Amino acid sequence: MMEMKRTVEFEKLEPHDRLKYEIAEELGLLDKVREGGWKALSSKETGKIGGMISRRKKALEKSEKESS
Repeated sequence: MMEMKRTVEFEKLEPHDRLKYEIAEELGLLDKVREGGWKALSSKETGKIGGMISRRKKALEKSEKESS
């Protein structure tokens, strides 16, 4: 069976989706996502990505408030 890698054009992604891919890469999950899509991830892996997105958004909001 031929393995199909999905390509992603990061420039065309919305900021939220770009962040999701960046975090997946940091966690070493990007190849898994490219091969099987997001559904290939376990619930634990998906939760870890979601938690990191939430933390980064909170930190960004906090820094924006402090700079205002």
